This record gives sequence, structure tokens and C-alpha cells, in this order.
Amino acid sequence: MRKIKYVEAIREALAEEMRRDERVFILGEDVGVFGGIFKTTLELIDEFGEERVIDTPISEAGFIGASLGAAITGMRPVAELMFCDFCTVAMDQIVNQIAKIHYMFGGQTKVPIVIRTNIGSGRSSAAQHSQSLQAWFMHVPGLKVVLPSTPYDAKGLLKTAIRDDNPVIFLEHKFLYQTVGEVPEEDYTVPFGVADVKREGKDLTIVATSKMVVESLKVAEKFAKEGIEIEVVDPRTLVPLDKKTILKSVKKTGRVVIVDEGCKTAGVGAELSAMIMEEGFDYLDTPVVRVASLDVPVPFSPPLEKAQMPMLEDIEKAVRSLL
Repeated sequence: MRKIKYVEAIREALAEEMRRDERVFILGEDVGVFGGIFKTTLELIDEFGEERVIDTPISEAGFIGASLGAAITGMRPVAELMFCDFCTVAMDQIVNQIAKIHYMFGGQTKVPIVIRTNIGSGRSSAAQHSQSLQAWFMHVPGLKVVLPSTPYDAKGLLKTAIRDDNPVIFLEHKFLYQTVGEVPEEDYTVPFGVADVKREGKDLTIVATSKMVVESLKVAEKFAKEGIEIEVVDPRTLVPLDKKTILKSVKKTGRVVIVDEGCKTAGVGAELSAMIMEEGFDYLDTPVVRVASLDVPVPFSPPLEKAQMPMLEDIEKAVRSLL
């Protein structure tokens, strides 16, 4: 099977879905001629034109609100927020409108919106361009939340998101765009609510999201040299969440480390830990351990940034604490 970059997988999914359905269009800041801040929409304007690849004013509230209007009148917008941090400017539209319209209208209208954005630190982009806010969206009923960790998942999940009749928050990681993986040339989708066991193991389970899946696999390889087999589970979607696969792994290993790049307090790790305690307590041989970012703004300084975010050694330390 061919291998392509994560960024190319995203671009392919967008192009293929736009060819498949003329109602699909892209809008956001610098998505047209510039090709997007991370080049995920590069050259799409050449094929689809300015009416379907729309460079918007610098107004997140404006173009996210426009996406809602377009969606409930029959279009299928894919809106790109340049950085996840900028969702704050459009949170009224996302939380109070997009997430609730289907319910408040008694199911009489569909809201097929995909909001693509990126998360993650490590680029010295400082506190306003480096956050991982997936827990915020997970907390809002009415939104689906997707975090692909591989090129294969990125393309398949984005196709599923665009075809979904509900609003989807699609979170890509800045440091995954240049990673390479196998992606079929034929059309395929990856279903929501189906976790993927990225690595089989019997001694301990790591449940990881986004870039932390890649880091956790590195840790698992290191421990394998010591004869310790770690299972790495990637939920892929936080809403809907595949509890069954996670609990099955917990039952097998009895030990769990949860790794997510968001802040620790009230984060994804907290929710997954609570779910495991409520529904899989009898399977546990040890308490659940969480690895997450420190509860401080992301620093600009590279050494301080590394101290704030979860690193390989943090995951390794958590694993050793349970073994």
C-alpha cells in the first residue's frame, strides 16, 4: 500500500468529498490562495474555485456563524479555524447555536458542519496558539469530537465527518502533519465510535489521543525490549466514545495509563479515568494514572514548554509507577 503524509491525507479527503458532493465547500482564513496555515487546502482553489474554497475575513464568529446558516439551508460546510485557540472567538456559535439547533428545532433540521482545527504545543507558539482544548468540546452535548493520530485515520475519519449530518469538531495535531503512513487509494471511511488498538499487549494499557498515540507507541517499543508488552488503544473519537474496546483492554491488562495533551484538571484523562472506575473497577489491579499537560499557560520558552507538556519520559515514568 502507498504511504503518504498526514497533511496529504487531509487534502485528499477534502478534494474527494468535494468532487463527490457539490454541496461541500471550504471556508476559513487563508484556506484559498495560501493553501491554509499548514497547507491542508493547498491548490484546492485551483480545482474548485473561489465559490467553494472561500477566503474569509478574520472573523471566526462570522464564518462559523455563516457555516451554520449554510448547513441548515442544505449545504455541507467544512470550516477551518487556523488554530484551536481561536475557537474561543466563536464559542457562542459553536456551543449555543451549532450544538443545539437540531435539538431545539425538534429534529426538523440537520446541521452537517465540520469544524477543522489543530491542537498541540511544541513549536514555541506560546499560550494563544498551542492549546489542546478537546475536553471543552467533549463537554458539550450535540458535538462529535474526532482526533485522528495517523494518515489512514485522518482521511477516513474526515470523510465520515463530512458525510455526517451532525456537527463535528475535527482536531488535527500540528506535529502529525508531516508524519507518514499507509493510506489506500480507493475510497474508504473510518466509522465514529470505534477505537483502534494500535499495539497489542498484556501487561498494561495506554489509552492515548492524537500525537500522544505516536509517543505512547515509542514508549511501548522501549518496554518491549525489557519483556514488557504494553497495549496502546487510540479512541480516535471522544464523542462517540468506544467504551467497549477500552474496557476490554483494561480487563486484559489490569493497569491503565491515560495520555492526553490537554491540561490535567477536568481533562480528557479525567473523564476516561472516571468511566473506567465506574464501569471497569473490578478489572483494575492498580489505580488509573493520568499523563497530561501542566495546568499553566503554554510557555513560549522552549525549555519551559517542554516542562509543561507531556513528554516521552513522563509516559515512561507513569508506566513504571504501575509496574
